[in-house]
Amino acid sequence: MTTDDRPAVGRPGRPTDASARARAALDALEHLVGGMGTGLLALLALLWLTLTAVTCLLGVGLVLLPSALHAVRAVADRERARLSRWGPELIGPAPLPAGLRAALADRAVRREARWVCTHATYGLLLGLIGATLPLNAAHDTAFPLFWRLLPANDATAAVGWWIVRDWPGALLVSLIGLLWVAVIVACAPALARGQAWPGRRLLSPDPGADLALRVAELTATRAAALDAHATELRRVERALHDGTQNRIVAVTVLLGAARRALSRNPEEADAVLARAQDAAEQALAELRAVVRSILPPVLADRSLPDALTALAADCPVPCRVDADLPGRCAASVEATAYFAVAEALTNVARHSGAGEAGVLVRRVDDRLYVEIHDDGRGGAREHGGTGLTGIRRRVEAHDGTLLLASPPGGPTLVKVTLPCGS
Repeated sequence: MTTDDRPAVGRPGRPTDASARARAALDALEHLVGGMGTGLLALLALLWLTLTAVTCLLGVGLVLLPSALHAVRAVADRERARLSRWGPELIGPAPLPAGLRAALADRAVRREARWVCTHATYGLLLGLIGATLPLNAAHDTAFPLFWRLLPANDATAAVGWWIVRDWPGALLVSLIGLLWVAVIVACAPALARGQAWPGRRLLSPDPGADLALRVAELTATRAAALDAHATELRRVERALHDGTQNRIVAVTVLLGAARRALSRNPEEADAVLARAQDAAEQALAELRAVVRSILPPVLADRSLPDALTALAADCPVPCRVDADLPGRCAASVEATAYFAVAEALTNVARHSGAGEAGVLVRRVDDRLYVEIHDDGRGGAREHGGTGLTGIRRRVEAHDGTLLLASPPGGPTLVKVTLPCGS
């Protein structure tokens, strides 16, 4: 998967083995450095806000105050996005009120101002500590390799405790480097949690606002599910009316003609019956196709990877499937993933001019990630009869997400994320 939409990394907890502790420490260092970046932005926003507040005493700052509040909101939104990639999603507040008095009275604005003050000092400090610890560890651990190349007064450990003049001192500094590594493993997750705590406390919406946003989201999701269901019923009805029903009508007409010809010319009746049999077989094939489009038997009887492999085998463009799923998801989720891949591969075959395509499927925790990519000409858009709108409706009906990246000249990447529902 690409880094734009990779699965969210969980909070560093209390791992039981050394490798898990090392991964948690590395994740924590990553978040500390990321928090240092937003801390620098928060510091700039705080300076601008302070300058605006001081100039308000002269009457000039009232003109600058809206820009300062927008700067604070922009930095806070970046921190929400960063924390949402780490743990539970933080939903942003409503847009800033239009009037200056209303903006200053807004609870979310005041909470963001408090967070900027905290993160520009406390959060930035923890970020600097998180960035310094691995540098100290690397310097001291590798110290025996380069200490003789340093000037005499600069041959010290990272914190400069004493000047090293011999090999035993250099090896002692290397042992201090290993101690730094132990400090990182033990303390980095706690530092990362401490840096994130003010943001999670001050940048999260009020419980009532969160509930209202969730109700609105579920209302939209329910409407999308009903639309997707109605669209699917219309598709099945058209397939049965325009295809299978016409075939069965043809069989009925041919059987009537065969009965009338049976007494006059048995050979002609036999030919008519052969045509009726062909029409019945075609109707049966079309009926089976409609049934497979609703829920493929291979998906119900075997698994999602098997169903996607069958799809890839039928695709005119060479397609490789990489599916690693530890178990089954809910049937509706697997059907949605299957539909998304089927529709995307249809687009690849019809519009992309690609030489090859690929499907990647992974399950991380309680979410299913599906990627469909090709090396075609790109330029795909949702509005243009490409079926991507139908994919989005189905995916959003399951509270999932769809991301499309298709620059002109290619390649095209469709990424679907679904809650597993199991």
